[in-house]
Amino acid sequence: MDRLIYTALSGATQTLDRQAVVANNMANASTPGFRGQLSMFRAVPVNGDGLATRAITASTTPGADMSPGQMTETGRSLDVAIDGSGWLAVQDAGGREAYTRAGGLQTDSTGILRSNGNPVLGEFGQPLVLPLGAQVTIAADGTISALGAGDRPSAIAQVGKLKLVDPPAEAIARGADNLFHPRQKADGSEGEPFAADENVRVVSGAVESSNVDPTEAMVSMIDNARRFEMQMKMISSADENAQSANQLLSLT
Repeated sequence: MDRLIYTALSGATQTLDRQAVVANNMANASTPGFRGQLSMFRAVPVNGDGLATRAITASTTPGADMSPGQMTETGRSLDVAIDGSGWLAVQDAGGREAYTRAGGLQTDSTGILRSNGNPVLGEFGQPLVLPLGAQVTIAADGTISALGAGDRPSAIAQVGKLKLVDPPAEAIARGADNLFHPRQKADGSEGEPFAADENVRVVSGAVESSNVDPTEAMVSMIDNARRFEMQMKMISSADENAQSANQLLSLT
């Protein structure tokens, strides 16, 4: 009887974890550049004395859905969308290099170029600072040019270049901040930042939308809710069977 209880209990627990992943995807269905998180179940034998007659369910998040989102034109000179594969390098809250596809860029009061609050890095790994009040254009290779207010068109000058990288999908991992980081090495140390890739191209005046399908996410949420309900019914049935067996034993 305990096999049924613990199997259903582990399944219910992992279903709740999977529901959290789906809910996070659903919440970011309109977040530019967001990559949906994947979730999978697997059976794990319970090691111990005797035969391997027990198993529990484990939920894992093996990676992210790397399929591209839809590209939407905005007309803003600071908006960029990665054309094909590739990532935009930014600085995370801890000062480390991280990667994102969110190209809705903004400048703060000091001229630092930011993506969702994270400083955008230039080709040499330093935060990009743009002239305040200048008219900015971004070329397909990430080169940033600026024209000061009142200057003649011939005075336009290059002020920086976006750091664009294109690592293999297995070489990066999503962090708790929804940014992607170099995957840790086998010894547990942090991975090294990737070198800039000259082949990555961007489209100026556009942003990439999330690749999460809201309808599919909603169906997954309903499916998880029904699975959790079924597992709770199994636990309830096992408890009722145990109580009935105790009543029969008490009569002997």
